[in-house]
Amino acid sequence: MTSAPTSPLTDPWPKSPVLQAAYRARAAAADLAPLPRAVKDDALLAMADALEVRTKEIVEANAADVERAREAGTSDAIVDRLTLTPERVRAIASDVRDVIALPDPVGEVVRGATLPNGIDLRQVRVPLGVVGIIYEARPNVTVDAAALCLKSGNAVLLRGSSSASHSNAALVKVLRDAVGGAGLPADAVQLVPGESRESVRELMRARGLVDVLIPRGGASLIRTVVEESTVPVIETGTGNCHVYVDADADLDMAVEILVNSKAQRPSVCNAAETLLVHQDIAPRFLPRALDALAEAGVTVHADERVMALAEGSKATVVPAVVEDWETEYLSYDIAAGVVDSLEAAVSHIRLWSSGHTEAIVTSSQKAARRFTQLVDSTTVAVNASTRFTDGGQFGFGAEIGISTQKLHARGPMALPELTSTKYIVTGDGHTR
Repeated sequence: MTSAPTSPLTDPWPKSPVLQAAYRARAAAADLAPLPRAVKDDALLAMADALEVRTKEIVEANAADVERAREAGTSDAIVDRLTLTPERVRAIASDVRDVIALPDPVGEVVRGATLPNGIDLRQVRVPLGVVGIIYEARPNVTVDAAALCLKSGNAVLLRGSSSASHSNAALVKVLRDAVGGAGLPADAVQLVPGESRESVRELMRARGLVDVLIPRGGASLIRTVVEESTVPVIETGTGNCHVYVDADADLDMAVEILVNSKAQRPSVCNAAETLLVHQDIAPRFLPRALDALAEAGVTVHADERVMALAEGSKATVVPAVVEDWETEYLSYDIAAGVVDSLEAAVSHIRLWSSGHTEAIVTSSQKAARRFTQLVDSTTVAVNASTRFTDGGQFGFGAEIGISTQKLHARGPMALPELTSTKYIVTGDGHTR
């Protein structure tokens, strides 16, 4: 007779290494939840110091991943995301210190009141518990996620891609040593065992052990996690971001914002992927913009109206196809089109945007107000680069992702978004 399947919640000794790690994370989360801010901050400081002291071993481990990626013909954009230099490790450690300086959200009273019957009611922030992160070749996410989860009282299960396996293993070893040395449970930070798809599937199905999953990566990864996970998911989205240059734009400002949005770091989700230009300003703006993009090494995928104005430009301009309007290039490429009006720009954005970040460049307050009212994305920038959509730039410290959904969290997710709430009801013998 075949025995009934055992629930991961009722089986005290799960055979799977993934479930064992989840059990350890759940125990660590219970220990973390009541800790005061000072204890957590001491552990974060130990993490930041350890990253700097052990930079050499981190960079050496990363070099093995980078070499393997180059041998496999990986794109320059992905290799850039993967690469850790001593400067980048120092910047990551600095991000951890920025998290230390942030207020602890745990215990914050979201709202409270004394009810008419005399009961004291408070809604307070509490940790989510165990947070699983599934991400691609970005080892900085390993540290960002660990720091934010620790500060918010959560244990974290990290499932990076095999392409960053050496980097992630080195980083997690450094972090676990630091956390344990500070007197906290080292299992608050764990790599999910295994590199197979089955280990990812197990993590996605560990409902009851893992409280929430956050995918970070390309559209295919995010779609897989959203569609196949039984664990609740906070959906991060791809970044098909737009820059719209309005009829009343300052041309110098528009060129500077465009180039920064596209070329400052094209391999990230807040880089601009589409340029829209109002027809009234296009003849004056586009020749300058195309030359500036050419100097930055950007290829322009242009509609017919842009093509007509590109004659004599230094830019590499190719005809746009339908797919260009929906593409997150993550490279030195941008789609470009001329629109008849602000409303036409908004219609284009509504059709093709991933809901991440859109920018308008304009001197008209009326146009700026209209654009911000009509565009429904996590972030709408007025006379500013799309590159500002970032937890660090917003003053949140390192972010754990940028959510393009509308439930629980939207936009750059930092400490408050890694908490839930509970109600505390205090009476004096009250009965109902």
